[in-house]
Amino acid sequence: MTDPSAQHAGLAVRASDAEREQTVALLQRNFVDGRLTQTELDERAGGAYKAQSRAELRDLVADLPATQQERRQSGLSLDQCLLCILLCVNPPAALVYWLLRRRNRPARAATHSAEKERDVRFSVGAA
Repeated sequence: MTDPSAQHAGLAVRASDAEREQTVALLQRNFVDGRLTQTELDERAGGAYKAQSRAELRDLVADLPATQQERRQSGLSLDQCLLCILLCVNPPAALVYWLLRRRNRPARAATHSAEKERDVRFSVGAA
């Protein structure tokens, strides 16, 4: 079983200045996105600077979405929109943009298997 004092101690971990700043930055991003009013931002930012524990900081942003996942999704749609616009306005530029975006993507399993196949052909040819 878990020790209740250990659970209580985990919730009462003191917040650092950096964690307070990260919380305020998250609140500001959500204000810019229109999720918070100026009054809410001021109240929550004040609460963040006064917070003594990580639990208090978590409570301030508990009703806000996770921004990392949201940014990834919005970035993908922005890339697709930009590619469509470039295709209409300047197809060669769209091709260059598409190739550069593909080059910056992480390698996929298909690419990995193609590389293995190429390595096998080189090793067989060398023997």
